[in-house]
Amino acid sequence: MAQHKFKVGQDVDYTPGKNVVAASRYRVVRRLPIEHGELTYRIKSPIELFERVVRESEIAATTPDKSGLRVGSGRT
Repeated sequence: MAQHKFKVGQDVDYTPGKNVVAASRYRVVRRLPIEHGELTYRIKSPIELFERVVRESEIAATTPDKSGLRVGSGRT
């Protein structure tokens, strides 16, 4: 059985499909079951009033840079 890569409470960068303007920082709110052959998550941005359901391939773990700010992992 497939296991989730990200934990609840973990910060992730969301790289959306063509329907959303830009990538943004989110937090994993809940792990969801496999949907259409891929693990899914419920994520939330602090600047949005709603949560999103995304595939694991659409998110990447954030990593701190040398200044202490969090930046994307560079995953495409």
